[in-house]
Amino acid sequence: MSKAGPASWESWLSTSPSPDNEATDIGAIAEEVFTALADPSRRGILAPLAAGGPATATDLAAQLPITRQAIAKHSALLTDAGLVAPEPRERRGVRYRPQSAPMQASRESYRARRHLLP
Repeated sequence: MSKAGPASWESWLSTSPSPDNEATDIGAIAEEVFTALADPSRRGILAPLAAGGPATATDLAAQLPITRQAIAKHSALLTDAGLVAPEPRERRGVRYRPQSAPMQASRESYRARRHLLP
């Protein structure tokens, strides 16, 4: 996995448009990330990806109390938020690779706004 940091998320911003092609600022990315992470099933999917690297929905279903179909559905939302990148395979299936850049952007957004918190 590559080193994350401001350079990596800035690169991600310039090369990875959001699903609606409008949300290119860090605040909008953070909102997508926090929305995706609000669901415990999606957080559960990210944990083994972060710990073990890319995996298919079938691989993840063997580790989690959730069906392969549900993992595929949640992975689509994680993909939309930029938290995972699908990697099509030659034979069949897709491997999901965790992406740290949106998390870095979310952290920067939070840091920039934390003075607004009570």
